[in-house]
Amino acid sequence: MKIYTRRGDDGTTGLLYGGRVGKDSAAPTAYGSVDEAQAFIGAARAQTQPGELDELLVHVEHDLWVLMAELATNPERRDRGQPGQSLVTTEMVTELEQRIDDVMNRFQPPKDFVVPGANPVSAALDVARTVVRRAERAALSVAGEGSHVVPYLNRCSDLLWALARWQEGESLLAKDVSPPQAQ
Repeated sequence: MKIYTRRGDDGTTGLLYGGRVGKDSAAPTAYGSVDEAQAFIGAARAQTQPGELDELLVHVEHDLWVLMAELATNPERRDRGQPGQSLVTTEMVTELEQRIDDVMNRFQPPKDFVVPGANPVSAALDVARTVVRRAERAALSVAGEGSHVVPYLNRCSDLLWALARWQEGESLLAKDVSPPQAQ
């Protein structure tokens, strides 16, 4: 099986359940940003050890496949989507909220703005978080009425922020991250 089809050589891409749109249109832009976010989450995972964080990030990556499927669906055929398989569900958003609460209970939240880069894992999670935020903005014009795509992405970025702060642990205390003093 060949990976290339040549169907997109004209600058269009196919939608789930039929139809084609320009590769630079709103839907491919939105799910392309989600795809990029998923790749950055994978880059963060590559810097972790097997265990709880790795498993949580894999779970989020799987959820993002569902989310991309919803964004890639022909809007006229969204009724064909399957909850949890090609449509984001309320339960998926609620699960992220529960995971955020769990992680936030593991550390004292910072009182000031965070300077990313305390360690490689937290820095990678912060990059993933910013890409998720961009994906959220792109999804606003694509997510259909009643969609849970935008709330999911909003919670996902919150989760990534919480995970980054959790992963900073003591390494933040070892670095001087105070703002420069005025001269």
